[in-house]
Amino acid sequence: MRLEGKSAIVTGGASGFGAGIVRKFLTEGARVMIADINGAAAEEMASGLGSKALAQTVDVSDRASVNAMAEAALDAFGHLDILVNNAGVTHLPAPLEEITEADFDRVIGVNMKSVYLTARALVPQMKERRSGAILNVASTAGVSPRPNLNWYNASKGWMITATKTMAVELAPHGVRVNAINPVAGETPLLKSFMGEDTPERRAQFLSTIPIGRFSTPEDMGNAACYLCSDEAGMVTGVAMEVDGGRCI
Repeated sequence: MRLEGKSAIVTGGASGFGAGIVRKFLTEGARVMIADINGAAAEEMASGLGSKALAQTVDVSDRASVNAMAEAALDAFGHLDILVNNAGVTHLPAPLEEITEADFDRVIGVNMKSVYLTARALVPQMKERRSGAILNVASTAGVSPRPNLNWYNASKGWMITATKTMAVELAPHGVRVNAINPVAGETPLLKSFMGEDTPERRAQFLSTIPIGRFSTPEDMGNAACYLCSDEAGMVTGVAMEVDGGRCI
C-alpha cells in the first residue's frame, strides 16, 4: 500500500499505459481520477474498480476542459498528491514534410500543451501544500528518434526537457517531477507507430528491443508507482527508460 491516502489524476487513464497506471495506483491504495477524452470508457472502467476510482471526461489540449478536470478532482479529493500526464497521440509514419498541419497541431496540443495546462491548473495547490509528484509519460522516441515519426519524436523530446525544467524549479517547493520513457507496447497507438500491424513489422520492431518483448501497461504502472511514491523522495528530474534496453 505504497500510495495509501494519496490522490491522483491519470490523464488518458482509460486505456493502454494509462489504464495500467490507474490499476497499479488503486492496488497500492490511492484514490484515482481516470481522466480521458473517451468519457464512456472512463466511466466503464471506474465502475468496475470500486469507490476509489472516479471518471472524468477531459480534452487535455483545451484549457477550460483541463480546468474543469482539476476543479472536479479537488472537489472530490480535497487536494491532489499525484498528477500523471499520460494522454498522448501520434501521427502516422511519413516523411516530415508530408505531415499535415492538422496532425502536427494535434500532436503539439495533446503531447505538449497539455503539460502546460495541467501545470497551470494544479501546480499552485501543490506549491501551497509544499508536496506533490508529477509524472510525465514521454517516450524512447524522445531519446532515440526513429525516421518518419518526426514531430511525435520532437514532442516527446520536449516533454523530457519540460520534466527537467519543472523539476529544478519546483524542487524548492516540495514538488517532484519525473518522466518515464516507454518503448512501444500493446496499446492503441502500436499500429500507428509501426504503420501497419503485421507479423513482419512486429518482428522487425522487436529486434530493436534487447529484452525481446513489447512493454506492457503493468510495466508502466510499476515504474510510475515507484516514482510517485515516497520511496522516490530523493528522485526528481529523471526520465526513466522503461524500454527493455531499446536505448542502449
